[in-house]
Amino acid sequence: MGVRSATKLHIPPPHSAGRRSFFLPLAAVALLCSASYLLGAWQHGGFSFSSPSSRPASIATQISCTTTLAPSTPSLDFSAHHAAAFDAAAAKAASSASSSAPRRYPACSAEYSEYTPCEDVKRSLRYPRDRLVYRERHCPSGRERLRCLVPAPAGYRNPFPWPVSRDVAWFANVPHKELTVEKAVQNWIRVDGDKLRFPGGGTMFPHGADAYIDDIGKLIPLHDGSIRTALDTGCGVASWGAYLLSRDILAMSFAPRDSHEAQVQFALERGVPAMIGVLASNRLTYPARAFDMAHCSRCLIPWHLYDGMYLMEVDRVLRPGGYWILSGPPINWKKYWKGWERSKEDLNAEQQAIEAVARSLCWTKIKEAGDIAVWQKPANHVACKASRKAAKKSPPFCSRKNPDAAWYDKMEACVTPLPEVSDSSEVAGGAVKKWPQRLTAVPPRVYAGGVKGVTAKAFLQDTELWKKRVRHYRAVINQFEQKGRYRNVLDMDARLGGFAAALASASYPLWVMNMVPTVGKNSSALGVIYERGLIGSYQDWCEGTSTYPRTYDLIHADSVFTLYKNRCEMDVILLEMDRILRPEGTVVIRDDVDMLVKIKSVADGMRWDSQIVDHEDGPLVREKILLVAKTYWTAKVQDQ
Repeated sequence: MGVRSATKLHIPPPHSAGRRSFFLPLAAVALLCSASYLLGAWQHGGFSFSSPSSRPASIATQISCTTTLAPSTPSLDFSAHHAAAFDAAAAKAASSASSSAPRRYPACSAEYSEYTPCEDVKRSLRYPRDRLVYRERHCPSGRERLRCLVPAPAGYRNPFPWPVSRDVAWFANVPHKELTVEKAVQNWIRVDGDKLRFPGGGTMFPHGADAYIDDIGKLIPLHDGSIRTALDTGCGVASWGAYLLSRDILAMSFAPRDSHEAQVQFALERGVPAMIGVLASNRLTYPARAFDMAHCSRCLIPWHLYDGMYLMEVDRVLRPGGYWILSGPPINWKKYWKGWERSKEDLNAEQQAIEAVARSLCWTKIKEAGDIAVWQKPANHVACKASRKAAKKSPPFCSRKNPDAAWYDKMEACVTPLPEVSDSSEVAGGAVKKWPQRLTAVPPRVYAGGVKGVTAKAFLQDTELWKKRVRHYRAVINQFEQKGRYRNVLDMDARLGGFAAALASASYPLWVMNMVPTVGKNSSALGVIYERGLIGSYQDWCEGTSTYPRTYDLIHADSVFTLYKNRCEMDVILLEMDRILRPEGTVVIRDDVDMLVKIKSVADGMRWDSQIVDHEDGPLVREKILLVAKTYWTAKVQDQ
């Protein structure tokens, strides 16, 4: 029997001779689908998790009747249900996938419960200690890759919902006491029975992050929406970023995987944006002109060494007019030099060196008040270039290199030039609107043609499209309506940030890590995402991400597998998704139906429950949506 294309589908009018021939097969298919689904639900308990009954209902039991393929009915004739939209190849792929048993991926041993493939402690020992290169990304390949499912630790429980999670987490989820001892007097973290408490303290803010941020707010405008994105270098447990959220400021916090065991993992467990990262030899994985504010509170980064290269990297990622905040050594050294166990001369020399680097970047020192010092980057480089030319100052401006390139690109001892302006009062690259208007306003980079093929009209259309798609997700995933169900969200190919913007517009209490793949035509879009007041990073999905296992509650993947087709094996990406997804977490994968059938055949062997549902525009669209629920299991029961 031939397969009709969607554009040529003909539905006979009422009372026509063809109505009966059309209706009877359709009724038969509907009856068979219903019977198969009910039988599967009876045999397998639907999509229920192997966890206590108190856990929330599985996503797959809450899917609407648009479902086209259920995991409990592997022999369902997928092609028949979508004959109008399928071609013969799609039908063959569905039939083949349903007739062969999926490969079953084993659980990794419990020792891998906190495995971070690209920041693996054992592998890092192969690399130089100089400038902390060994703590940068060094990813496994070939036989070094794990081909197993990273388990949750025994006793793992769903994290507390936000905002409770800011202050408390389950000890079993991150079973580490090192920081509770090492930082006991600094109020970072403490153990309270089966819970971890985060009092909000820090090395330089013993009275709490709120009071510390209030002190910063006396020096720069934190409350008028002009500061939205922030970078916290050497973040600890990210209390600074956690308490900025109540002020509508979104911080990207990073710290290396080092002797402060699991500091980034604590931050993520709290529901605070964070990544594993270090200032060493590579650029940070963010575009130029990304952050409105950068911060270091006793972060132990040697800003004055290596010709000031680390401060030059902060300058690269700061927006024109952005602020850099420094507290801790050497600031206020006259008060603390004895406690820091350093000489006055040494601390004074360090501060003078930092001041000199800041001046070479044409920064202006706003103020030094108590333990806090603040500098501001110029709005453009008109005066900077003129003074540098006259005085022949160093370092030089960087030449030729793409300022946004930041995937294994080396840092250089040069100043990243700002875009040219027509006069000295203009903001280089264009001014962004204040938050929240900047979320949906056309970003300056789009107006300037910085993203190939994206016009202001196309940007606005994309914004509306994602609002529509999120409404569809809400219709097929009832858990979207459960307040606090999703907190940490990942978009694997964020493009222009439309998915995150739609969620923010709907006031969901969550944050989105917007990843922009280093391959494909959207690699220049990360700057647009930051201009919208959102955060993200570059990422190659043939490698692991710089985060701990069980980071995200929800992962969204729009055409990621088509993008990486023939670049790396499908299960490399899927196993990484499983590693960073929390037990009972949700995955939403959009792609061509042929690709989704292949993905599902792999996912069915990963302790995932999944269903394919229709596109928001109906069953005649070849692009479908695969909805996944990761089942609950831990290292303790991994072999069951």
